[in-house]
Amino acid sequence: MAYTIAIAGKGGTGKTTLAGLLVDYLVKQKATPILVVDADANSNLNEVLGVKVDMTLGDLRETIVGSEFQDVNPIPASMSKQDYVSAHFSRTLIEESGYDLIVMGRTQGKGCYCFVNDLLTNQINRYAGSYRYLVVDNEAGMEHISRGTLPSVDLVLLVSDSSRRGIQAAARIKDLVNELALAPRAMKLIVNRAPGDELDPGTVEEIEAHDFDVAGIVPNDSLIYEYDCQGRPTVQLPEDSKARIAFESIMSGIIT
Repeated sequence: MAYTIAIAGKGGTGKTTLAGLLVDYLVKQKATPILVVDADANSNLNEVLGVKVDMTLGDLRETIVGSEFQDVNPIPASMSKQDYVSAHFSRTLIEESGYDLIVMGRTQGKGCYCFVNDLLTNQINRYAGSYRYLVVDNEAGMEHISRGTLPSVDLVLLVSDSSRRGIQAAARIKDLVNELALAPRAMKLIVNRAPGDELDPGTVEEIEAHDFDVAGIVPNDSLIYEYDCQGRPTVQLPEDSKARIAFESIMSGIIT
C-alpha cells in the first residue's frame, strides 16, 4: 500500500496550501506516483495545484443515491450500482504529471450513502495500491479516515497558525486522532504563517503544554497572498519563496 500522509488543521491555517506544496515537493523528489485526495468539504486543493475538476466523488454519490428518487434512472437497468461506480470512478480521477487527484466532494441529497461509500472505499483501496504515496488534505474532523473511506495513516501533519488558540485547536485534532485509534506511525506539528522565524513565548508554552512533536516553522510569505489574489496556483511559487524553502526543508527531514 501507499505511504499515507494525512494533513489536518482548522480552517484558515494554510493547511491546503501546505498540502499542495507537499505534492509539489514529492514530485520534484521523484517520489511518484502519488495519489492526492482532497477530503476537505471546502474543496480547493485543485486551485492550489492549478488543476481543473469536472467530477467529484460527491457528484458520483449524488447520482447513485439520487437515482432512487428520479423518474428517469441514470443507471442503466442492466447495470448494478457497483458496476456503475467501477465504470465512472475513473472520471473522478484527474491525471497530472507525477500524481493523480481525487476530490471527495460533498454529499447534500437525501437518502442513505453508506452503501455507496462502501463501494467507493473499495475503489480507492484498489487504486491506492498502485501509488507510492497517498496525500490526503483532511478537514479538522478527519471524517473520511475515521469512517474507513480512506486507508490507514502513516504520518499525520497537524497545521496551525502561530497563535496560542491555533495551537489549542491543533491539540484538539491531535486528541481526536488518538480517540479514533488511527495509530499513525508519526504525528507532527507544523506552525504556519509565523511572523518571522521565531514564535512568541506564549505560543511556545502552549506547544510544550500539549507535548507536540514540532516538525518546523513556516514563515509568513506575502507571495502566497499575492498569488491567491491573482488566481495563480500556489505550486508556481518561485524556488526562493521563503515559505517554500522552509516547508521543503521541513519535509526533507521527515521524508527521506
